[in-house]
Amino acid sequence: MSVVDLGVVRNISINEESLITVTITPTYSGCPAMDMISANIKIELATHGLKNVNVITVLSPAWTTDWMSEAGKNKLREYGIAPPLSKQQACRKELFADEAIPCPRCNSYHTKRISEFGSTACKALYQCNDCKEPFDYFKCH
Repeated sequence: MSVVDLGVVRNISINEESLITVTITPTYSGCPAMDMISANIKIELATHGLKNVNVITVLSPAWTTDWMSEAGKNKLREYGIAPPLSKQQACRKELFADEAIPCPRCNSYHTKRISEFGSTACKALYQCNDCKEPFDYFKCH
């Protein structure tokens, strides 16, 4: 899983002085991982000999799960995190509306939300009623 797969990397540009600018957007405005993501981007590019790098964090437009690649959603599922479903299936205006979220382990739709917030604020905690495993659901937004 990469920040490109997640849609966090919004743009990469190189100016005439060979300065590489990577623009990133957090999955939510208070994401505590953004400093580490920025540092890891600089480290990764440096390992390829690219040291003139600037990473900029922008909040607008706000990140959306629409920016995730299908490969990224599949990687989340393989890791045990339910990826966001399409908007017509899962994104609802009501904060605590019931959603049919399939278990990433056994694909059962017999799941229940345990908490609106999972391991991070961008995920909710669910449990599968069939295999009994807890899992995070990457909330659609």
